[in-house]
Amino acid sequence: MSTPVDAEQAWRDLQRIRVPQERVYDEVERSASGGPRARWATAAIMWVFLAGLGLEPPRWGVWLALAGYLVVLGTLARAFDRGSRVRLHHSRCDWRMLAGLVTGAVVTGATILLSGRLVESLEPMTGALIQATVSAAAFVLVTGPVSRWSTGSLRGRDPRPVIEGAGR
Repeated sequence: MSTPVDAEQAWRDLQRIRVPQERVYDEVERSASGGPRARWATAAIMWVFLAGLGLEPPRWGVWLALAGYLVVLGTLARAFDRGSRVRLHHSRCDWRMLAGLVTGAVVTGATILLSGRLVESLEPMTGALIQATVSAAAFVLVTGPVSRWSTGSLRGRDPRPVIEGAGR
């Protein structure tokens, strides 16, 4: 024999379950890509790398600097990933995350190339400092809003739509 179910109590229970889920989404949004500390650290590392290229090292030096740059970025990503308290059992990455990544890469890469062309006539070190500063600034200015946009609507991406009034 089945137990009688109070529809109102079932609805309140459902809402009580949804609150922790909302907290998880809040945490994901808050700590998306490490937050401002990760963004500023990445910009600083990029600035040092681009300014170092202004010293015009030999080809092997460029490759060595690039390898070091990638290792430092990987270490930074790993450090900020370990600091995240949220572990979702499946990925919620979608087209917005991919669009954000591509947008950041295109804008930052285009800024590096364009600013490099514009400062060619300057002394190499001065031009590299200008290029590094402009590129790092573009990175910071683009990644903040794009990161918020790409992770800001996690609540709207629930695969099970909630039907208003269901269970009442």
